[in-house]
Amino acid sequence: MIQIESSIERYLWTDGSSGPASPQLADALKKHLRLSLLLKLPGDAASMHSLQLAEGDYLQAASELPLQILQRLQPHQGGGVELQLHIEAREKTYFHLQGRLEASGFSYEASDLLLPGFWYRKNLRSPENTPSARISTGWMVREDRLSSPLTGIFDRQQKSSYSLLRMDPIVEHALSPHSRGEVILSGPSDLGALGFGEEADVPHLSFSYPYCEAPHSYYRKLSLGAPTTAFRLLQKGEHIQLRYLILNLQAYDYADYMRQIWTRSYDLFQPREVSSNTLSDAEIKRVLSRFYHESYVSVGRLRGFSGVHLETATCSPGKLLEVGFVGRVLLNAFNALEWAREQGDAPLEEMAYSVMNSYEKWGFSKEGFIRELVGEFHGYPVPKGVYSIRRQSEGIYAILLYLDYEKQQGRHHPLWELRLLKLLDALLGLQQADGSFPRKFRGNGTLEDAVGGSSPSAVPALVMAYAYFGQVRYLRAARRVIDYQEKEIISKSDYFSSTLDADCEDKEASLYAVVALYYMALVSEGGEKIRYTSLARQAAYFTLSWYYTWDVPFAQGQMLGDLGLKSRGWGNVSVENNHIDVYVFEFDEVLKWLAQETGEHRFADFAKVIRSSMREQLLPYEGRMAGIAKEGYYPEVVQHTDWDYGHFGKGFYNDLFAPGWTVSSIWELLTDNRAANFLQRYL
Repeated sequence: MIQIESSIERYLWTDGSSGPASPQLADALKKHLRLSLLLKLPGDAASMHSLQLAEGDYLQAASELPLQILQRLQPHQGGGVELQLHIEAREKTYFHLQGRLEASGFSYEASDLLLPGFWYRKNLRSPENTPSARISTGWMVREDRLSSPLTGIFDRQQKSSYSLLRMDPIVEHALSPHSRGEVILSGPSDLGALGFGEEADVPHLSFSYPYCEAPHSYYRKLSLGAPTTAFRLLQKGEHIQLRYLILNLQAYDYADYMRQIWTRSYDLFQPREVSSNTLSDAEIKRVLSRFYHESYVSVGRLRGFSGVHLETATCSPGKLLEVGFVGRVLLNAFNALEWAREQGDAPLEEMAYSVMNSYEKWGFSKEGFIRELVGEFHGYPVPKGVYSIRRQSEGIYAILLYLDYEKQQGRHHPLWELRLLKLLDALLGLQQADGSFPRKFRGNGTLEDAVGGSSPSAVPALVMAYAYFGQVRYLRAARRVIDYQEKEIISKSDYFSSTLDADCEDKEASLYAVVALYYMALVSEGGEKIRYTSLARQAAYFTLSWYYTWDVPFAQGQMLGDLGLKSRGWGNVSVENNHIDVYVFEFDEVLKWLAQETGEHRFADFAKVIRSSMREQLLPYEGRMAGIAKEGYYPEVVQHTDWDYGHFGKGFYNDLFAPGWTVSSIWELLTDNRAANFLQRYL
């Protein structure tokens, strides 16, 4: 029997609520809140003015200001204190307002920081030329980079936190003539900035309006740029109001703080389902299936669906096949087969079988590993001989779904099973003494990247193999991964490097941690199941923190805004890659299961938001191609902030994309209980 930790109750049965604001918090804000105003004349450098509270809650500076600014602190009914700033122009003024809240009594060295979807702890997993504490202890970033517009500090010694959340509706966005230095916006904009910093080891939370980015902007992968400060024009008599919520929450650790602040932000922003859906799940699958018909290719003796490194302008197929993320060739083949047989689509059925048959015969290396990448990338051959635990595991997942389906039809594939058993044995030989799997390795067993952050991706494959083959050694290997995962990932709140093209804190690492625990809970009972459920809930808050609880604004002429994209329910990708995407697969199913097991209704409610938002908003079909050349090719790199992955920037897609994984992700979202049904047939 596995020992159940005493911390389980706090993660399963507490709700993160807090009472009304204390007078101490209001007093601390009056003492430790600092505001400054930047005023600009076109063509001149801005001047800075420190603001002080004067009679009647008005703010004043050493010289007379062209703005009248009123500051008020009000108790918030859900707890905390609301900071209200009313700004009215006495004359035509270009301005930028900055605020700083010192976390008195906290230590920066003992603190973990949060900008959800962008910054966790101190971002020390991130590489050079990405935002991290190695480069600077202070950062300000645009609110549209953040999955929830908030910033937070948790002090490990004090077991206390301060958080600052933007409460205003952020609806309007204005273009700027450039994105570096001091810029005057082209019109009204609601977008501000949030961040943090420290002086003499005392941390602080920061905010500004309009937005700024400092000490660097982050405009492209591994590319830090010059800082920027935006200025808004107020005409004489024009006024605006800014509202922020400040919370002081006590927490056991950073994970408990994450639980509380996600819960509070979810309740504050109250994301609702996207109501513009017009297609049924079956109709969406019918559109997606056009990707299979259009992308079928031969690469040497292998057959597959070309879904990697395509151009959005043409969607022309290429000669590159990838098993697992990002191509998901085998999962797409299984989905295509299941759909073709349901619909009586004989040509698609033939394609799907040809893909599976070709990989059965020629899709493995001499050492027994799945050939992960085959073909060429825009005329250049892909590297050979290096494998990943993630792609191998995702390949096993798809193959087992296929073998189970075929078995239900009375068909058996002994060669497939022999190949899988050999592959599983090879993977078990790579498992390290601590239970982890190396991220990347060579066919001869030497390790290319021994870091264990991707280890949870092996668990679904191991659990399914245990069920299908009835061999408990696969389950024992999965348990060892969970032990490693609990000790090195979950207990340290250190979710990183599950994305294959980035070395940083990322969404998929926490998502795979949750999914792994879901699979283990499905094949466990009693105290063991409670343990897995507790850990899954803890990790789920980190995963959810990557998903948008609000809708970022776009300016007119930015295609995504013109299409009416609502970002709520979409997930930021990673610290290194600042765009949103539809990576969900079976996470929707996991959230509904967690809600049922723990009573946390927000999981199920937000699962509905995710589902409604991702299903068809950018699905290209006749009459609404959403900026993509072919129907069914769901877009991938959706650039929602000041970021371009290579081309075009905010409001557009990158020119290259990988619809192989987006199609399979949406398909899995629309396929209920796949894992549970599979496991129930064998256990």
